[in-house]
Amino acid sequence: MPYGKPAGIPCVQLRPDYTCALFGLPERPAVCTSLRPTHEMCGVDRAAALAGLAALENATRH
Repeated sequence: MPYGKPAGIPCVQLRPDYTCALFGLPERPAVCTSLRPTHEMCGVDRAAALAGLAALENATRH
């Protein structure tokens, strides 16, 4: 996704089972390779994670 990915929009590489189609491949973007999810980032479930990511996106919007 060369122009970025908004919060709540699935990555084009996300498979139906929520795994990454590029995991372990050299084509995987550096931002994905360096991401280290934490409990604070992910919350207790998918809804909490998406809400937190949306909040971060809003806080860092230019």
